Amino acid sequence: MSSSSTRGGQVLDVVHEPSIGDTTPGVEFFFTLRTSLATGRGVCRLAEDQGKWKIFTLYTRINDLNDCPRAIGPHRPKGVEHGGQPGRKNWNDRRRAAVDFENGQEPVALIIGAGQAGLTAAARLKMLGIETLMVDQNERIGDNWRQRYHQLVLHDPIWYDHTPYLPFPESWPIFTPKDKLAQFFEAYATLLELNVWTRSTISNAEWNPDTRSWTVIVTRRKSDGTTEERTLHPRHIIQATGHSGKKYMPEMRGVENFRGDRLCHSSGFTGALDQGPKGASNPKKAVVVGSCNSAHDIAQDFLEKGYHVTIVQRSSTHVLSSSALTDILLKPAYSEGGPTVDDADMLIHGLPLSVLKARHIEVFKRVSEYDSEMLQGLEKAGFKTDTGHDGAGLLFKYFQRGGGYYIDVGASKLIADGKIHVNQGREIAKILPRGIRFEDGTELDADEIVFATGYQNMRTQTRAMFGDKLADAVKDVWGLNHEGEMRTMWQDSGHPGFWFHGGNLALCRYYSEFLALQIKGLEEGIYAYGEC
Repeated sequence: MSSSSTRGGQVLDVVHEPSIGDTTPGVEFFFTLRTSLATGRGVCRLAEDQGKWKIFTLYTRINDLNDCPRAIGPHRPKGVEHGGQPGRKNWNDRRRAAVDFENGQEPVALIIGAGQAGLTAAARLKMLGIETLMVDQNERIGDNWRQRYHQLVLHDPIWYDHTPYLPFPESWPIFTPKDKLAQFFEAYATLLELNVWTRSTISNAEWNPDTRSWTVIVTRRKSDGTTEERTLHPRHIIQATGHSGKKYMPEMRGVENFRGDRLCHSSGFTGALDQGPKGASNPKKAVVVGSCNSAHDIAQDFLEKGYHVTIVQRSSTHVLSSSALTDILLKPAYSEGGPTVDDADMLIHGLPLSVLKARHIEVFKRVSEYDSEMLQGLEKAGFKTDTGHDGAGLLFKYFQRGGGYYIDVGASKLIADGKIHVNQGREIAKILPRGIRFEDGTELDADEIVFATGYQNMRTQTRAMFGDKLADAVKDVWGLNHEGEMRTMWQDSGHPGFWFHGGNLALCRYYSEFLALQIKGLEEGIYAYGEC
């Protein structure tokens, strides 16, 4: 395809050979483009309609702002200035000064949280030349994963989870254990030279509309045990504390009277205790309230340690097997030998969500057939399943609710075989000293109770950290708006200089780039807040 003029820009080249679409009959191809402000890529899908080829979908996105190259490839840093320079510092000295923001230096962007959201945003901003600092209350980078329950392994495969600028090695396992991911996150921050203060908290964040900057007090406990308080004036704050908010722990009568071994939220569950031979003859009773990923993993952990386990399922859960996820749902885009991650992201995110949803309704008919034996076994065991919003399955459960699903890695067969018991459709009325009473009067004995009941909306964390004024100013976060697109994440939050970033590794990878480009555009004066 030769170069041709387009409104607002120019199509430069077609990237890759056009191919026949595997879901909607037609032709799809990638292309690059240039406008007066930026260069980017696009993906076009053509469909035949009564003998004529028509554009079915057309998606374009910015990759780079003109005259603002990312510090990669030919624009990478030199690393040293050769020649005589009296008093010059070596790399380690310069890194220490950069991390500490010495001599009155200030970050342009302050990121709250150093998990996958904070790290991906910091990496994108760094490559665009935006001075950035992450603050995190944990002792170490990766503790948001390291401190979770003992048996946690990611349910998403590696091909879906790569990080920007530094993908996982080719020898990396398909499913990543939590502690291995935590180690990778530490290495990621080190190798990309990202600035982070761990053991740090913020307070008194105030926005000045005249200077269009924040005043934020950061309290930092340093590695030598001393504490310092710094007042910073970033122009941007990114809340990267996870796509959810504070943990949701239902208020129930009798919690204070529980006399068992443990009652906690799943976020505080570190692992089941091995009951040994004694557990085989007189097993302790564990109850897990909830029926999504964490609940199943925790129930399986209890069972493997010798407990009698019951899952309390109050409504229904969308369940699909891990093999259905990798071999049907993700394989066309994210798989060994499949498209590059950048191309795969374009193929998925280049569809309007309404079109993607229609496709997923069809895909999940295949998934349901593939998983029919597993699903029938669950239903017979009293575990209630669903097909997601409008039958669209996993992805739209995640987009619209942020949860409500389980990717099966073994617990479904344990339920079907009666090894993990199910108490379905009953609301809890009261916690007893050694169990649970339901509203219908039935009771369930328990030595340990874990509430795998999820988390509140992201704004609840905004309110806890920044107060009512900011929390009331920002828009609703997560879920789909009236146009069927994601609400507020990675875009205008409703308050100048404040941004939300979060989600799984795949969403953080893709949308961190748009978040960083918007901030760079504001800093370069390309557009004003609220125009993009």
